[in-house]
Order: sequence, then C-alpha cells, then structure tokens
Amino acid sequence: MKKTSTMLKLAAATLAMGVMAGCASQASEEQSGQMSQAQQEANETRSMAREALTTAQQAQRTAQQALQLAQQNRQEMDRMFERSMRK
Repeated sequence: MKKTSTMLKLAAATLAMGVMAGCASQASEEQSGQMSQAQQEANETRSMAREALTTAQQAQRTAQQALQLAQQNRQEMDRMFERSMRK
C-alpha cells in the first residue's frame, strides 16, 4: 500500500510538473509572438522614418534651389534697374 501511495504521489508530481512546463512553454510562445510583433512594428517605424528623412532632404534641396534662383533674379533685377537709371 505504501508503494502505491508513493507511486501515486510521484505520478501526480510528474503530471503537475508537466502541466507547469506546458504553461511556461505557452507563455514563452506568447512572449515570443509579442516580441516578434514589436520587432515588426519597430521595423515599420524605422522605414517610415527613413521615408520622412528622404522627403525632408528633398524639400531642403528644393528650398535651396528656390533661394538660389531668387538671389539670381534679384541680381538680374538690380542690374536692370541700374541700366535704366544710367539712361
């Protein structure tokens, strides 16, 4: 009888450890899934930031070109004004 009781206790303990291991494994899979989703969102955010940087750099180049053209136009207008004043 004592051996049967010991065997039952051992079987119950083994079963309990198996259940706990299964729960831990499931929790680990959930965490892994959450981490994978977080990594994917971080990659998407990085991609959006790169696109925004590219757009901002292009806008900066366009603004610099516009400034350069405005300065050239002003110089041309100044020369035209000076010519008209000499006459």
